Amino acid sequence: METFLYKNEMSRVSVLIPAYNEEPTISFVIEACKKSNQVTEVIVIDDGSTDNTSKFASDAGALVLEYGTNQGKAFALLYGAQQAKEDTLLLLDADLVGLSVEHVENLINPVLDGIADSTLGLFTGGRLKTDLAHAITPHLSGQRCLKKDFLLQLEEFKNARYGIEVAITRYLSKQNKKVVKVYLENVTHVMKEEKTGRESGFQNRLQMYKDIVKHIFKYKKIKKL
Repeated sequence: METFLYKNEMSRVSVLIPAYNEEPTISFVIEACKKSNQVTEVIVIDDGSTDNTSKFASDAGALVLEYGTNQGKAFALLYGAQQAKEDTLLLLDADLVGLSVEHVENLINPVLDGIADSTLGLFTGGRLKTDLAHAITPHLSGQRCLKKDFLLQLEEFKNARYGIEVAITRYLSKQNKKVVKVYLENVTHVMKEEKTGRESGFQNRLQMYKDIVKHIFKYKKIKKL
């Protein structure tokens, strides 16, 4: 795994983790983040969970934000960004498996050091299905590091739900921002069918794809910020 060295001693990072019913994995993701000296806060945005996600996240040392009902990933990220105290944000999914502090720092260091405007984390060596998904559609990854002011400029897309990844990708491209791909060796995530069962998971996945496709066309002619 390529390692990006950290040189900027002044910059620090706020981690944003949107979460909906992720109690089995949320603690492990938080723990990996808290091991990094560059991370000053881990914010979990509980997007209307009905399980113990908030409790587990709080017990693991995260700041937990709640607003009651499920609003979707885009709303959660923008809500969290408004509360974050640092200028650099690391966005992570709550259902990651195998995440380590090395992965965390490889995602944030290129941005802290000015090598990149954003990073994009891609699974490799984890599981065939999730590796393949990132190989085919890399820009739908939820693992990114970028500047807070950039994300906050996407406020108009707070209802995009899973389409937020499309909006971020489009805007980065339109602004000619440099994006560095970071390969996350041995990292994967819990698939929707594994969380809620085959039928319910399939329906959730279908809705996710609908959100993504809808916003691919919606943002096709997106303008510069």
